[in-house]
Amino acid sequence: MPALFVFMWSTGFIGAKYGLPDAGPMTFLGLRFLIVISGLGLAALVFRAPWPRGREIMHAAIVGLLLHAVYLGGVFSSIDAGVDAAVSALIVGIQPILTALVSGPVLGERVTSRQWFGLALGLVGVALVVWIKLDDGGTVGGMAFSFLALLGVTAGTIWQKRFCGTLDIRTSGVVQFVAASVPILVLAVVVERWDVVYTRDFVFAVAWLVIVLSFGAITLLAMLLRRGSASRTASLFYLVPASTAALAWLLFDEEFGPLTVLGMGVAMAGVAIVNRAPAPIER
Repeated sequence: MPALFVFMWSTGFIGAKYGLPDAGPMTFLGLRFLIVISGLGLAALVFRAPWPRGREIMHAAIVGLLLHAVYLGGVFSSIDAGVDAAVSALIVGIQPILTALVSGPVLGERVTSRQWFGLALGLVGVALVVWIKLDDGGTVGGMAFSFLALLGVTAGTIWQKRFCGTLDIRTSGVVQFVAASVPILVLAVVVERWDVVYTRDFVFAVAWLVIVLSFGAITLLAMLLRRGSASRTASLFYLVPASTAALAWLLFDEEFGPLTVLGMGVAMAGVAIVNRAPAPIER
């Protein structure tokens, strides 16, 4: 399950780059969300899944805004602005570090001195890659979108673990995507004018992201969070940049110089150190 999750999550960055030439990032996501809502809603009705109630609806909606609107919106906007898929994946890939820091006060998981060292090492690696890519012509705005996505996926993962661990994946997923679709669709219509060209590549990209990411990877993430701690589940994300880099090289011929590869290695080593520390203490 963890290996499958890493592969699925990696293809999200690839799918974004594959379909963005034919639609704006918010239009791409808006169409994807509408399809996901229809599919999950139908599954919930067929299987008579229990729906969230009261404050559960609010918590599911917050997860949706963070994990789908902020995270996916940031990633898609970053790649649309010209940031390499693997670089965007690397920036978001330091999520385990932030999760380890925040999960202490929020979930009662202890952060050790070894994890602090890994934090520093990971940040050095990311800073090195970002500096090199900006020097090669990357945009500050594009990088900023990736860092926004990082904050969204970190907060969304922790909120999911803290408040939504017992909710039905299908019905809570409907609530999540409905909440996320509101700001995304507004931006798609008002800013991008819903400008989309339905090419074969675009249809394939949307279908892949709906089936593999929205149905598959998100479901696996929820299951993994239920089976383990937030910090341990987040540790899987440190494998995503390398997987994304390999796929981007094969499909888009994205090139990486020695210093970029070094920076990616340093960043992933730092995250690995964070998560090789003794098991966190949960309350």
